[in-house]
Amino acid sequence: MNLPNKLTVFRIILIPVFILLLAIPWAWGSVVLLGTAIATNYLVAAIVFIVASLTDLLDGKIARSQHLVTNFGKFADPLADKMLVMTAFIFLVELGKAPAWVVAIIVCRELAVTGLRLLIVEQSGTVMAAAWPGKIKTNTQMFAIIFLLLNNIGFSTLHIPFGEILLYICLFFTVYSGADYFIKGRHAFSDSSQE
Repeated sequence: MNLPNKLTVFRIILIPVFILLLAIPWAWGSVVLLGTAIATNYLVAAIVFIVASLTDLLDGKIARSQHLVTNFGKFADPLADKMLVMTAFIFLVELGKAPAWVVAIIVCRELAVTGLRLLIVEQSGTVMAAAWPGKIKTNTQMFAIIFLLLNNIGFSTLHIPFGEILLYICLFFTVYSGADYFIKGRHAFSDSSQE
């Protein structure tokens, strides 16, 4: 197994660790960072999430630059990304840090776009590349999750709901990029054979 695939597997292994940190009521107390009180298990969960997110950044760069792209990586990398992000958003709803309706839209878009991409690959053999709105969506997702887990660290003393702002920016780009994918990929739904 090459290095990018090992990083992807490591990211998948971090998901149950992330879940356990948020699902079990650990009695680890809290810490104050940059004037923000944060439950210690949320802080550790955020660190795990950051590490997992960095492996996502690294595995793709390494795979492309060293020509180590494999079928396993093509399958497991986006799956690991979706599992990590969806898990985080579901826990943010449970923790009362994100509205369920926002997370439902994000999850539905992720599933729909993943299905569309699979359909396009099956029909044409080409992978539909992520456009800039999708990249903005991904980055705002990651940062929204981190700031929501960390109680808006660095911004809470200023009474700026930075994590929530990022979440709604993410929601906008989730809808926009999802519509963009379906407009660009609408050919996947045309029947090529006549009945």
